[in-house]
Amino acid sequence: MSKLDFTQPLYALAPLAGFTDLPFRSVVKKFGVDLTVSEMISSNALVHKSKKTHRMLEKASCEDPYSVQIAGSDLEVIRKAVEIINEKEGVTAIDLNCGCPAPKVVNNLQGSSLLTDLPQMGRVIETIKKYSNKEYTSVKMRLGFNEKNHVEIAKVAEAAGADYIAVHGRTRAGRYKAAVDYDAIREIKESVSIPVIANGDIDSPQKAQWVLEHTGADGIMIGRAAVKAPWLFAQIKEGMAEPSSELIRSVVLEHFDQMIAYYDKYGAIMFRKNLHAYSKAGFQGASAFRDTINRMEDPVQMREVIDAFFSQKFCYEH
Repeated sequence: MSKLDFTQPLYALAPLAGFTDLPFRSVVKKFGVDLTVSEMISSNALVHKSKKTHRMLEKASCEDPYSVQIAGSDLEVIRKAVEIINEKEGVTAIDLNCGCPAPKVVNNLQGSSLLTDLPQMGRVIETIKKYSNKEYTSVKMRLGFNEKNHVEIAKVAEAAGADYIAVHGRTRAGRYKAAVDYDAIREIKESVSIPVIANGDIDSPQKAQWVLEHTGADGIMIGRAAVKAPWLFAQIKEGMAEPSSELIRSVVLEHFDQMIAYYDKYGAIMFRKNLHAYSKAGFQGASAFRDTINRMEDPVQMREVIDAFFSQKFCYEH
C-alpha cells in the first residue's frame, strides 16, 4: 500500500456528501489525484450495521492511498467503528470529520460541533489513534465554530496524535459562503509540526499554486471545483490544457456508466446532480438539458441524451 508523500505537494480530493462516492472517485483518480477520501461516514450507522453505510467503505482498486472519513463523538462507538474499518484492506488513513456544518450532524456533537468541545475532540482522535491499525490518523477541521480559534484546534489535534490535518479555511458559521482565510491556514502551518493540507475555494491551477505559496501548506484539497471539473487535478499537476469537448464527453459518459454499474438503475437518478455540474462547463442549451434530464429515469434513454448534449462544441465561460 502506498504511503503519503509530503516531501512534495500532495493533492487530495475532499470528501463531499452525496458526491465523492466510489464511481466519482474512480473518475477523478485517473486525473492524478494523490489521495481520495470516502464520503463522511456516520460512526453510529457503521456500528449499527447499516448496509448502505458499510457499502460507503468500499474503494475502487485504483484508490491507493485511500482514506475513510468518520463522524462521531461517542468514544465507545468510535472504537467499534474503527475496529470495523480495521478489517478493511487497502485503507491508508482514518480521518475524523471536525468540519461538517450540517445541522443534523452538528446537533449530535459531530462534525464541526466538535470544535466547541476541544477536550472531547482530542479524546476522539486519541481513540482512533489507539485502536486503528491503519498507517495514518487525520483530522478535517474548520477554523472554529462561530469564532476563529484555529491554532488552538490544530494544536489539540496534533497533541492527540493526528498525523496530518486538512483545514477548510472558514468557520462553521461561514458555511461555504464566507471568504476563505488563507492567512489563518498559514498560521496553523506555522504553529504545528505535522503536515497541513489547505482546503477552500481552490478552483484553478493558478489558485492552487498561490495557496501553496501563501500558506506554506504541504498540500491542497479540492472538493466542489472537482465535481464539475475532475480533470482539474491534471491541470494543476501536469499543466494539462483546458479539456476538449471530446474529453468532457468521455468523462461524463464513463462516470455515468460507473454509476449504473454501481447503483443499477437508480444511478441514473442520482447522476442528475452531477450532470447539473458538468453542464455548466460552457455548453449551449444547458438549462434546457438540465430540465430534460430532471424528468428522466431510464438509463438507456438518459445516456443517449447525455451523449448528444456533450457531443456539441462549446466555448468556455469564465
